[in-house]
Amino acid sequence: MPEDPQAIAERSAAAMYDADLASRHLGIQIEHIAPGRATARMLVRDTMINGHDICHGGYVFLLADTAFAFACNTYGPVTLAAACDVVFLGPARLGDELIAEATERHRQGRSGIYDVTVRRPDTTVVAEFRGHSRTLRP
Repeated sequence: MPEDPQAIAERSAAAMYDADLASRHLGIQIEHIAPGRATARMLVRDTMINGHDICHGGYVFLLADTAFAFACNTYGPVTLAAACDVVFLGPARLGDELIAEATERHRQGRSGIYDVTVRRPDTTVVAEFRGHSRTLRP
């Protein structure tokens, strides 16, 4: 009998999070995981603020990339980013909580496409991210 897809997703996420020093160091939490989906959360700290008094875009990208990574690794095999881009739509400021929701748009063979929306809890969108994944051969 095949293993439950949700169980595979949860086991994959737990193993990945245990090994993810960058996300843990930044306080990123994985809030929700399901096959092809992930939600990650991060609080904007003072060390993330740039010279314009807003969150450095690299941290917003990192949060989106983390949600993307967890979403595309919910099937078991190791899957990496092949390409990704981000559009910044509004600033994040010190103390803002950011939520990144990743959703699988297409997956076939070893390739996938995932969209990630980064927003504040009040639903203000901060960034839109698209990632293209590639699953490694065993």
